[in-house]
This record gives sequence, C-alpha cells and structure tokens, in this order.
Amino acid sequence: MLLAFDVGNTNIVLGVFKDGQMIANWRMETDNKKSADEYGMIISQLFKYEGLKMENVKDVIISTVVPSVLYTLQHLSMKYFNRKAMVIGPGIKTGLIVKYDNPKQVGADRIVNAVAAHAKYGGPLIIIDFGTATTFCAVSEKAEYIGGTIAPGLKISSEALFEKTSKLPKVELEEPGHVICRNTINSMQSGLVYGHMGMVEFIVGKMKKELLDYCGNGEMEVKVIATGGLATLIDAGIDCIDHVDKMLTLEGLQLIYEKNKRTKKTDAKGDKERHECDYEEANS
Repeated sequence: MLLAFDVGNTNIVLGVFKDGQMIANWRMETDNKKSADEYGMIISQLFKYEGLKMENVKDVIISTVVPSVLYTLQHLSMKYFNRKAMVIGPGIKTGLIVKYDNPKQVGADRIVNAVAAHAKYGGPLIIIDFGTATTFCAVSEKAEYIGGTIAPGLKISSEALFEKTSKLPKVELEEPGHVICRNTINSMQSGLVYGHMGMVEFIVGKMKKELLDYCGNGEMEVKVIATGGLATLIDAGIDCIDHVDKMLTLEGLQLIYEKNKRTKKTDAKGDKERHECDYEEANS
C-alpha cells in the first residue's frame, strides 16, 4: 500500500492506495507543534478504525506547503513505516513542462493538482484549489504548466474581517441567499461568499482567453476543475466550474509516485533497503 500526505496550511489530507486505487482517506488539522509520535498515534488509530495494517504500507509520498511539518512527517515515515518518504519538489518526475519563470517557486500542491487534472480530464484546463489561499492554475493541452493566480482564500478573508475590525463577528461560511442583507452576519456572508464567486468567474473568464491565446486555437474547450474544502460551496453559485474533484491532490500524488517508483534492493548483509529514484528537473 501507498500512504500519501497532502499537507496544506490548514489541513493535512491523507490517502491510502492499494493497487492504484484509493481505499481510505482522512483529514486532520495541520499542527507544526505536533511531534512525529503524536501524528503516528493518530494515524495508527485511523488505520485501526478502517481495518488497515500499518505494516502493509510499502511506500510514503508527501506534498507539503508547510516546510516546518516536512521533517516531522519524514521522521514519522522512517519510524512507523520504515520507509524514506518521497517528497514532491524539484527533481521529481511529473510529466509537466513548467513554464514558470522559476519552476522551484511553484507550490507542490499546484504541481500535483495539475498532474492529476491533466491525466483525468486532458487539456487545456484551469484548476482552482479552494484552500487557505484560492489558487488558479492554467495547463495547456501539451501538459505545459503555464502559470496562474493566487488570491486570499475564503477563510483568510473571513478571519481578516474579524481580526482587523472592532465589531464584526466570526461567521459561518455559507450562502445567505441574498445580497441586500438586513443584519451584520448575513451581510458579511454575502460579501465573503458572493464576492468570492464573482472573483472566480472573473478570473476564469480572463484566464480562458489568455490560455486559448497561448494555445493558438480559440475553438478549443477549456475545462475548469475545482478542488479543495470549499469547492462545493462556491460551485453551487456559479456556472463556470465543470467538475468538482475533492480527491484530486491525493490522486495526483499516486500518479507521481508511479512515475518515480523506487526499486528496492537488499544488500548481502541483511534487510537494509536502498531506494533509487530516477529524478528529473521539475520543468522537464
């Protein structure tokens, strides 16, 4: 089995794959104060609840946008699974041609999403990830990661309103049903949720035009794929999203693992494993 970690600023999403198929997934809070043992005990209980055995995990892959958590998970991988984790970063085979000015600046989650979306839906396409930040990524039909946009996420915007104003309260992120609101909570919900929907529609519209100009074919269909915890909320109020795919990042990790699958060799002295990866530059 393969254990995949998608580490975001707010949550860690875990997935277990067997023979290329996801058989379990969970979500937990990202906490850079937790030790490898604390995470290990949580994962042990999750495995037990699903009737899975940790000793059946043969490899671990990690995508993280939180560097402080990476060492902890690498230590966890060695201690609890006796495996050196594969980490998404420069040098990992992705199958993408990264056109960013500096490919190393592209977040690991954005690359993983692009790999999965292009494999599942083809191109050209736009991927929107509704996480702590809302990111938009453009990928051509030739699997070129062209670039994108980064905007504040819904939760960040909501927290900023609460923290930077004296009287505005914390609110649930949900549609109030109208934009002419008669109380403060609904007014905030309207601005946050409908404002985010409007931003998404505007950016997608402009990005489609630029993407088609880049591809040189204005007749091509640009698919729009959404993922992340708040994707369903935003998709409910707009028409520009074609597919909501909550497991996109985990599926991308599994695909990247297959591209970089390690061969295991046992030396003559015992059971010590040597992992070999055929790495290539991130923009190849």
